[in-house]
Amino acid sequence: QVQLVESGGGLVQAGGSLRLSCAASGRTFFYTMGWFRQAPGKERESVATISWGGGGTRYADSVKGRFTISRDNARNMAYLQMNSLKPDDTAVYYCAAARLKGGTQKTDYDYWGQGIQVTVSS
Repeated sequence: QVQLVESGGGLVQAGGSLRLSCAASGRTFFYTMGWFRQAPGKERESVATISWGGGGTRYADSVKGRFTISRDNARNMAYLQMNSLKPDDTAVYYCAAARLKGGTQKTDYDYWGQGIQVTVSS
C-alpha cells in the first residue's frame, strides 16, 4: 500500500519560490501523481497532475507558467516547483496518487499525504 509524505512547505514572501517534495513508500510507477491544495473556507482543488511516464502534465490556469510538476520514479518521488508565489497560493498542499487514471477530481485518487502548509505573505 502506498504512503505519501510531503515536505518543503513553509512561509515565503510574495514573488518567492518553494519546492514541495512527495515521498512514496510504495511503488507508484504506473500511478498518476497529483498535487492539490485547500485554502481555508474553500474546496480542495487540483493544482497539477503528471502521468506515470512524466510526459503528460496538466495545470490549473491559476498556476500555469509558475508551477512545474515532475516525478522521479526511480526514487518514488514527486515534486512541485512553485515560483513567483502569490498570497492566493496560500493553502495546505496535498500529494496524491491514483492507481488508474487520475484527473482533476479528488475522488480519482486512492492515496493522499497528510498535507503541508504553504503560506505566502504580501
